[in-house]
Amino acid sequence: MADLAEISPDELKQRLDRGEHPVIVDVREPWEIAAASIADTINIPMNDVPARLSELDPDRETIVMCHHGVRSAQVAIYLSRNGFERVINLAGGIDAWSDIDPKVPRY
Repeated sequence: MADLAEISPDELKQRLDRGEHPVIVDVREPWEIAAASIADTINIPMNDVPARLSELDPDRETIVMCHHGVRSAQVAIYLSRNGFERVINLAGGIDAWSDIDPKVPRY
């Protein structure tokens, strides 16, 4: 398998600011999403991804995120092994996103 593609929070923010609309899947638990989140994400807790795979489109670019980037990396690998060819991990997760978006609190 090829190396896992990653995107920095800065790169993702620039893309969103340009009006791009990649699918962003947040694999954190509901209590984590309540603490801090990014708008317009699909929330599927990591353990629910296999059962909810049909909710995602393997033909769309999919960016996966979590708290620090570890769980999302595991989900990104899982997706790539299940037919998703354009999967990218958000490096550093929402914790790193907090550096560029002060409205998103750290927890």
